[in-house]
Amino acid sequence: MSEASSHSVRHPDASSDTTSLAAFHPAIRTWFERRFGAPTAAQAQAWPAIRTGRDTLLAAPTGSGKTLAAFLCAIDALLRESLDGPLPDIVRVIYVSPLKALSSDIQRNLAGPLEEVRQVARELGSELPPIRTALRTGDTPAAARREIVQTPPHILITTPESLYLMLTAARSREILRSARTLIVDEIHALLRDKRGSHLALSLARLDHVCERRPVRVGLSATQRPLERSARFLIGTGLPLDVASDGESPTGSAAGEPVDCTIVDVGHQRDLDLALELPRTELEAVCSHDQWADIYDRLVELIGTHRTTLIFVNTRRLAERIAHQLRERLGEEHVGSHHGSLAKERRLRLEQRLKAGEMKALVATASLELGIDIGSVDLVCQIESPRSVATFLQRVGRSGHALGLVPKGRLFPTTRDELVECVALLRAIRGGRLDALRPPIAPLDVLAQQIVAECACEDWGEDDLFALFHRAAPYAALSRRDYDSIVEMLSEGIPSGIGRIAHYLHRDGIHRKLHGRRNARHAAIEGGGAIPENADYQVIAEPDGAVVGTLNEDFAIESAAGDIFLLGTTSWRIRKVERGIVRVEDARGAPPTLPFWLGEAPGRTLELSDEVSALRRSVAERLAGGRESALTWLSAEAEGNEDAAQQILAYLEAQLGALGVLPTRCDVVYERFFDESGGMQLVVHAPFGGSINRAWGLGLRKKFCKTFDFELQAAATDDAILLSMGPQNSFPLEDIFRFLSSATIVETMERAALTSPFWNTRWRWNATRALAVPRQKFGKKVPPPIQRMRADDLLAAVFPQQVACQENATGPIEAPEHPLVDQTLHDCLYEAMDTEGLRHVLEEIEAGRIRLHARDTTEPSPFTHEILNSKPYAYLDDAPLEERRARAITLRRTLPENARDLGTLDPEAIARVQEEIRPDPRNAEEVHEWLLGLGVLRADTSPDWQPWVDELVAQGRLGILSVRETHLWTAAESIAAVGRIFPDARWVYRPDLPEAMTAAVSDSGRATADAVRGHLDVLGPVSVAELSHRLQLSRGTIQSALAALEAQGTVLRGRFRAEIPGVTDGDVEEFCDRRLLARIHRYTLDRLRREIEPQTVQEYLRFLIKWQHVSEVARLEGKRGLLEAIGQLQGFEAPAMAWERELLPARVKDYDPEWLDELCLSGAVTWLRPSLRSAHVERDGSDGDRPVKATAPANVATPISLVLRRDLTWLLEGVRGGQIADDPP
Repeated sequence: MSEASSHSVRHPDASSDTTSLAAFHPAIRTWFERRFGAPTAAQAQAWPAIRTGRDTLLAAPTGSGKTLAAFLCAIDALLRESLDGPLPDIVRVIYVSPLKALSSDIQRNLAGPLEEVRQVARELGSELPPIRTALRTGDTPAAARREIVQTPPHILITTPESLYLMLTAARSREILRSARTLIVDEIHALLRDKRGSHLALSLARLDHVCERRPVRVGLSATQRPLERSARFLIGTGLPLDVASDGESPTGSAAGEPVDCTIVDVGHQRDLDLALELPRTELEAVCSHDQWADIYDRLVELIGTHRTTLIFVNTRRLAERIAHQLRERLGEEHVGSHHGSLAKERRLRLEQRLKAGEMKALVATASLELGIDIGSVDLVCQIESPRSVATFLQRVGRSGHALGLVPKGRLFPTTRDELVECVALLRAIRGGRLDALRPPIAPLDVLAQQIVAECACEDWGEDDLFALFHRAAPYAALSRRDYDSIVEMLSEGIPSGIGRIAHYLHRDGIHRKLHGRRNARHAAIEGGGAIPENADYQVIAEPDGAVVGTLNEDFAIESAAGDIFLLGTTSWRIRKVERGIVRVEDARGAPPTLPFWLGEAPGRTLELSDEVSALRRSVAERLAGGRESALTWLSAEAEGNEDAAQQILAYLEAQLGALGVLPTRCDVVYERFFDESGGMQLVVHAPFGGSINRAWGLGLRKKFCKTFDFELQAAATDDAILLSMGPQNSFPLEDIFRFLSSATIVETMERAALTSPFWNTRWRWNATRALAVPRQKFGKKVPPPIQRMRADDLLAAVFPQQVACQENATGPIEAPEHPLVDQTLHDCLYEAMDTEGLRHVLEEIEAGRIRLHARDTTEPSPFTHEILNSKPYAYLDDAPLEERRARAITLRRTLPENARDLGTLDPEAIARVQEEIRPDPRNAEEVHEWLLGLGVLRADTSPDWQPWVDELVAQGRLGILSVRETHLWTAAESIAAVGRIFPDARWVYRPDLPEAMTAAVSDSGRATADAVRGHLDVLGPVSVAELSHRLQLSRGTIQSALAALEAQGTVLRGRFRAEIPGVTDGDVEEFCDRRLLARIHRYTLDRLRREIEPQTVQEYLRFLIKWQHVSEVARLEGKRGLLEAIGQLQGFEAPAMAWERELLPARVKDYDPEWLDELCLSGAVTWLRPSLRSAHVERDGSDGDRPVKATAPANVATPISLVLRRDLTWLLEGVRGGQIADDPP
């Protein structure tokens, strides 16, 4: 293995090297050889670097012995130190893991090997001193914490939050000075969010506290790029912005070498993966029957494996599946495990699973990391995990024993998930992983750590900046941002209740910082980066045991007597108090499922790329024929032909509906009417939820500014939905230009200020920055109080945000304040991916992403997912019951001819045109029609002439001539018509009152009114047709139509298959919005009638005729008998029923001899298709041996008459090749 003194090195897989053990203490070496034989590749390659004191990042698959590789070197160093004298009571090793449960496991799992090594040493003739370990987490009792401070352990096992507390408390800070080794486990789980930023600053503080900088060892199973993880680990002031493929950009600070040895054993290994599908085809929403299929298949898999771990994406689903499996397998065999269960209950479940007392455990990400749960044979993933690394991590929980292959089964529940799961399997085969994207220099975390460090000792401003600048997430921290945080903490935030967040004394002359009296207390009580959740604690009566937590909204909406499910136990609510729900055991009463509100995990960019690539590959292969596409897709789906068939049918239907398959290179804008007369706009963009959320909010903000209407919007991983009312009308292509890469950041900042997640992130940042206390007097501040204080703080810092918008004179301008800046940044780049959206817009502007516009009569298959989306997809505050997307009727199955979705039914157009065609019955109705039309060509309605003459005689109608064409107009419209046709010659103009002859000032509005009047009675029409009908130029008609579009009353598109007198297929048409909605409705009615269900009476009439039972349909003779048997073959009935009932009812003048002749000729035979059950009887030799008992055949024995030529496939289909017992 090669090493690098000033740059990172990747190490290829290597065979185990037993010589790497030679450098260890003899007792360790002997113990390891007895216990494991030889080291794994990860251990053999990591040990030389760790022993020589180099910072080391070890990336290897789950179960490869990473943790032992790190600890063994540290234990060896302790034993060698003991050779020079007794081991002092000082901390030498600090182990940090992201989970308290994982830390507890490590402590338990270290105790055995440490004692075994001492026993081996005794066998070798030496006595080794005991190596003490201690666990310090948030669950550690106060007495144990005091013991750690009074008698420090040699190995301290902790979490990021507890390490921060120990660095901040005076006495515990001192015991950390002697540390020599720092082990950070599951580093990828920390790197991806602000917990990692918080830990990086704690490690920088640890370096300052320690007598000498500890050697850092990082462990992870799945992480890319490794250079980013290495920089995070070592914290030498290098930024994290390396390329996602792992290669550092050249010519910048980001390209500087990393002084860290990277041991990369690779994440790829042999895996046993397969898809599991329900018996029926997947749809946009998983049906109850399909869920039942999933439960039944899980029961089968659990029955054939000793221990099964079932992963789900939400706590609600974990409770639901565990409840269903307990109903099928028994209460003692299945449990649910998630973060809302009390730690004692989770620990008990983990221990029971490890002891083999449970067959299956349903878990969320709470069991994703390396918590010790014993041997797991099978991992099942329900729904798509949304991430390649997450799925690998979860499947890696199985097959830990050497020589075993991890085994995983994927259960997609919808069509889109099926496509995503196959893309996931492709990514795994190709060795592709998700890139880690950690936050960069979060200021709220920085504020907390500044207070904590200044509470411990005085600091120069420059020195403290230099210390924190070494942490990799803060290598790009600007001095301006740092100074703004220091200013906030030293001056506080003025408010109505005094100064908030006033924690530092600042010596401006000597540039020194000193913590105020309240600084340490605030830093300890408000420490940590995990956001606060407004959950209620569930306490069981009468013993007062903590069961878990419930979401605040669910708790508030519940009442005494309600029964809910938590931890696979039914609980009856006794009382709901502030922050507490008191319950009692409901003794198995039928429960409801609780819900927990939160942001769903979005699909990663890398997996989104795989989904897009899969769609593109299928589209390309379909061009060469369906069979070749099916063969290729079946191979990609791990040989699952059913999955391939469903995916191909789904993608074919979408391709047929829109003419193009949405990918990263082809984005489709689809628009259609809903049942309320509004329109739904779906942007098919498979870029993942983070980019699509930004895109959807940006479009929503632009719509608001353009049309002065707030739209309902939603975004999923594959699409964006905008629900528009009847006021919105525009050419679909116009939306292509709504957003620009040059102004997208400004647009998104304005959108974020009114987004649903602004207030939540503001509260999180305020609590992390210690501006809103999490605890007071040792008790947690209730969530409602935290929200109120966060709102008061926002009003003090950003009054425009909470001001009455009716008084606003322009857009909201965010003030220069570090917490406002950080909240904006989190909304734009954490809740959404504004940078990714900017890149997409640049690709669109460069022509590398093509945009397509489609108007359809009903939603295409891909829209069904977002139209059925869950509340976490919404981008506005409208509740579920008020969503306009609910006013859409969807097919449950794919359309047989998807191309019909974009075609209006000519009969529907003709029907509407007939309904709106003017049909006056007298002169009054003619006058009324002319008032609406403005003007009408005389030659279009010659049969109106008698009534026109009557109106002329009454002085209520005028006639003008335009280009030798006579036009009629109502007298009331003469002034407006005069503005439309200023040069027209009046054939007849009645005398009018002065008030009616006043000139109309706006000729454009008069023209638009006339055009609108004609659209009301024409339906779809082209500009040329309107020009001919109104005797106006095409330019004038187009201007009027543009004005009507802006009002939302007219829509443009291609509505008719054939336009009279037009051969150019690209001619645009226009139609009144209300009429177009009616045409769409009639078209859908026609489509629905094609699959309209029949009545029971009609079905029975069909059956009687089909079965040849009706008098007119009965068969005749032996030929008819043969046809009847062919139709009934496979059906079982008693032997006597065939000749007495079944055959005589179907064959006229039935003669039993006909059947005898057919049987003797060999054309017909009989059999007993169903296998009989074997009855267990006891005999003298073996009481447990099953003995088949048979009953003699008689006239009541069920048999089936079949055609001999079909006997082979009938037996195979019914029995699967088994042979029934011969009758005695």
